[in-house]
Amino acid sequence: MGKTDEIVAAAGRSDASSDPEKQSVRDASTHELERGFSANHLQFLAIGGAVGTGLFIGSGSALATAGPVSCLISYLFVGTILYAVMTSLGEMATYLPVPGSFTSYNTRFIDPALGFAIGWLYWFSWAITFALELTAAGLIIQYWNDSISIGVWIAIFWVLFTAANFAPVKWFGEMEMWFVSIKVVTILGFILFAICIDAGASHQGYLGFKYWKSPGPCASYDSSMEPATGKFVAFWDVLITAAFSYQGAELVGIGAGEARDPHKTVPKAIRNTFWGILFLFVATIFFLGLLVPYTNSDLSNSGYSAASSPLVIAVNLAHVKVLPDILNAVLLTAVLSAANSNAYSGSRILLALANQGHAPRFMTRVNKHNIPYVAIAFTSAFGLLGFLNLSDGGTEAFNWFLDITAVAGLICWGSINLCHIRFQKALKFHGIDRKTLPYRAPLQPYLSYYGLFFIVLIVFTQGFTAFIPWSTVNFFTAYISLILFVVLYAGYWIAYRPGFVKLADVDLHKGQMQSETAEMADKSPELSS
Repeated sequence: MGKTDEIVAAAGRSDASSDPEKQSVRDASTHELERGFSANHLQFLAIGGAVGTGLFIGSGSALATAGPVSCLISYLFVGTILYAVMTSLGEMATYLPVPGSFTSYNTRFIDPALGFAIGWLYWFSWAITFALELTAAGLIIQYWNDSISIGVWIAIFWVLFTAANFAPVKWFGEMEMWFVSIKVVTILGFILFAICIDAGASHQGYLGFKYWKSPGPCASYDSSMEPATGKFVAFWDVLITAAFSYQGAELVGIGAGEARDPHKTVPKAIRNTFWGILFLFVATIFFLGLLVPYTNSDLSNSGYSAASSPLVIAVNLAHVKVLPDILNAVLLTAVLSAANSNAYSGSRILLALANQGHAPRFMTRVNKHNIPYVAIAFTSAFGLLGFLNLSDGGTEAFNWFLDITAVAGLICWGSINLCHIRFQKALKFHGIDRKTLPYRAPLQPYLSYYGLFFIVLIVFTQGFTAFIPWSTVNFFTAYISLILFVVLYAGYWIAYRPGFVKLADVDLHKGQMQSETAEMADKSPELSS
């Protein structure tokens, strides 16, 4: 037996005797980060990014706009879209667990110009959201003491969470687990509280489905419309609110580049994250509709204080005096947890952009713990925009920023489904059977087409209220993210003329999951010869 044959045999014996699920990640011209995330870390990171002000505060305006049943259906419907996005991302992120996840896939599978536009749009949305959450934290604290400027709290929390992101990723994951656990326990506690109140444990007596009958299950967007038309318009208007609330769930894919044993941890995190978020959101919306009539004037209040949270409104209606302070404290942890996730996700997207040549190369620098400190510092610097709220025109500027983040997230969701459709075609072209993948998304390719179709439909129609009647300001507010995306895409295409990636040129190997046998073959010059 020759030396090459011995190496092949040894590789085969090693592969047969070892854990058949043990995998390694091929790293080809990408910056490998510390793989310190467990499956629990990944799912808590995603839940932390999703369960924030959108659920604790934004759900109030959604309930006031659509009514309890239409609001619940809206969140369930967007949940099906989220399922299409999460499973698509799971299949790709398990096979190619690279930093930046779907922003990298856009460049590799479809078009570098698309990767550039999606990457920068997604990064910008999280960088701005970081500033928004820091501001929200300061406003929430003013519930107890409004004598201290929110600028002080913005500065304190900016330093705290910037430092947290410089810590080893395992420590970061543990911190996020504690933050998110508080939110999850609070929501579960609220559900038990709601069951008791609905059953008659307060001075209100037995409620049951009282508010579904009066003022009614569905609200009309405008009383001047036909009843059926007005209810449908209200339902459709809430879809963008529901989508914004769910955004952050895709962070489980962003963290795949730092996951231990991604072939095991990523699929588990994808499944647990989706079902966990769907249950928390749908259950909360359902019980809010039982406890709070959609005509309650406090639901329409804007702001980040405890008074604008529908959970606090429900507690106040039941005349429970202690809980508002507790819920305000939880709201603070929810915002801070989201801020922590914002800085993390933005820095990893920036790292992915630098790896693809879409951002300066110095953004790829890492410290001894393989933490991309330059990308973190640059992303975190945008949190200082929170100080805009101290100026007279700062609120208006932040409303525009908030609209950018809402629609930008949906555009990125659509790109995930589009990437997955292209990914499946590339696998077929290169003769790779999907059955060999570590994780396979169900109902494909139909589910990806389903998600893509409705995401595109919502993105283009979510600003329809600007036409009833026409409002130039509302039009640009609703479509500024789409305009920014087109400008980024067209600008890159005009400057570089990259063209679409042909199926024959799709890279399915950089960062690919591969078996130990293949890895030994790659490392052995005798075998490769």
